[in-house]
Amino acid sequence: MTYTAEIIAVGTELLLGGTVNSDAQDVSRLLSELGINVFFHTVVGDNPERMKQAVEIAKGRADIIITTGGLGPTFDDVTKQTLAEVFGKKLIFNEDVAEKIRSFFTMRLPNMDMPENNLRQAELPEGCTIFENAVGTAPGCAFESDGKHILMLPGPPRECREMLKNCVDPYLRKLSDAQIHSHNIHIIGLGESAVEDKLRPLMESLNNPTLAPYAKDGEVMLRLTAKAKSKELAEELMAPILEKVKDTLGDLIYGIDTDSLENTVVSLLREKGYTLAIAESCTGGLLSKRLTDIPGVSEVYIGSVVAYSEQSKTELLSIERDIISIHGEVSEEVAITMAKGVRKRLGATIGIGITGIAGPESDKSGKEPGTVFIALSTKDTVACRAPKLFFDRERIRISATNNALDMIRRLLTDLPLE
Repeated sequence: MTYTAEIIAVGTELLLGGTVNSDAQDVSRLLSELGINVFFHTVVGDNPERMKQAVEIAKGRADIIITTGGLGPTFDDVTKQTLAEVFGKKLIFNEDVAEKIRSFFTMRLPNMDMPENNLRQAELPEGCTIFENAVGTAPGCAFESDGKHILMLPGPPRECREMLKNCVDPYLRKLSDAQIHSHNIHIIGLGESAVEDKLRPLMESLNNPTLAPYAKDGEVMLRLTAKAKSKELAEELMAPILEKVKDTLGDLIYGIDTDSLENTVVSLLREKGYTLAIAESCTGGLLSKRLTDIPGVSEVYIGSVVAYSEQSKTELLSIERDIISIHGEVSEEVAITMAKGVRKRLGATIGIGITGIAGPESDKSGKEPGTVFIALSTKDTVACRAPKLFFDRERIRISATNNALDMIRRLLTDLPLE
């Protein structure tokens, strides 16, 4: 049987925008892996009447209802009470759960007296399966009624995540007869509409597996997804489609199921035994930040110079003032000199230089925002890109660093740099 699910996130703070609903993302991800279709996400505040309406609607269109939040000890935590009312269940005080709550305070909060209202969390729907909370006091639970499976999970993300892994996963695996598996195909150098244009006939011909594009900052991701009784069968369904995508997009694909473009580049640098130094102007250290977010990157990344002013470019990177006065700070010549200078100064195999105008205003010479030059230098190679970038200051900076990373990727995989 194929199940459908609805996720109901409970909490006024979610409606006010002060808290991100990461629980829904975590629950959806697990359900996808289990082959359970999620057709609706609902968010409702801490109001019993509106919550009851949301549950009644979900009851009419989903086989599985999963709630997050509203299991705490305070007066506005009414998820259990509302669901028990809708499905005609009594709340029963569970002494074993109560003792675990008391022990939590004794062991983890020895200097704090347990408020008596915490014992409200030990009231659970009659006949339910109890989900132990490994990191908090609020247990979750599940029960079946009127042919529906109802699961209640705590709202704090860490508690919800642990309960999903330890309790919900094994509970739901007994229900689902299929699994969903996917591959994420990462593309640099084409926009979402251009990718779709190349692959539209293939996408339209598919039912299982499916292929869908997703726009990200400065790149595109294709998600190839198949549903089958096992991972092996899903992989068999996806294999020929994956090959067709590779044949169509070629070296525009920088990785499959990789974490990011920077992770791909760092892996290639390690494989080749190369080192990298960077000189940044308009990106203000963003490329260096993306690389140093990766643990262990010091094996291949030596360091950077953020040279924003003309003075810093001349003093730190040995750029002659004549080059700047003739060509301007934002020019191919300056970018190349930056790449050469930082490579030699820090003793790296590869040097990158980035200069440009992130906006929102043009520079004093009249060059428009989005004018960017990205140069790469090795002992034997010099290359420079001059993409015309668009949108806001942040997007321009992200796209500039993507171009730099792509140039490094292409160098390390013997592809044309331009």
